[in-house]
Amino acid sequence: MVSLALIFLWVPDERQQGLVYRIFFFHVPVGLISFLAFAIVFAASIAYLWKGHPLWDAVAYSTAEVGVLFATLSLASGSIWARPIWGVWWTWDPRLTTMLILWLVYIGYLMLRAYAAEDLRASRFAAVVGIIGFVDVPIVFFSIRWWRTQHPQPLLASGSDFGLTPEMTLTLLVALAALLFLFGHLVLERFAMRRMDAEVEQLRQALAAREGV
Repeated sequence: MVSLALIFLWVPDERQQGLVYRIFFFHVPVGLISFLAFAIVFAASIAYLWKGHPLWDAVAYSTAEVGVLFATLSLASGSIWARPIWGVWWTWDPRLTTMLILWLVYIGYLMLRAYAAEDLRASRFAAVVGIIGFVDVPIVFFSIRWWRTQHPQPLLASGSDFGLTPEMTLTLLVALAALLFLFGHLVLERFAMRRMDAEVEQLRQALAAREGV
């Protein structure tokens, strides 16, 4: 509620984009948090391949689910923002294209996990996908520096035409904190569900073994 009040009631309009730029305070945080999510998937997948403990697999799977949600919100909010500014919902801009590729990689990760269920080999293969997919994260992040793009240069760059006022910076940080809290809550909820599913499966197998005796 505080972040919404800051976005719509306190922060001033941007001099070039006016009112529509306020979606920036949602679009940028969800994009950054999706990068964080895929970094966690990357680290947890390495730990799973190294240690083989299902706990790390559950961390990677749970975080990937929420990461895809935030990446979807980033793509959707970016398209909504692009329509009044660029005149189109989508363009094959380097930032958009690399972000779409990142989203597709982790959609594939989730599809693999969903269809393979508890198969151990599929879990290990998914971990490899989670590791390889993270390679695209720095490409997305640096794409506006490496290629010609319609995206503005980094908005936090001091002294640039797109620099943020103190009010904008505070609002962005509050929105980022609120969405980080939501991200953490969702990941913990999904992780708890994964652990409960694992316990139910263990009980089912134990009962099946007893009935077979």
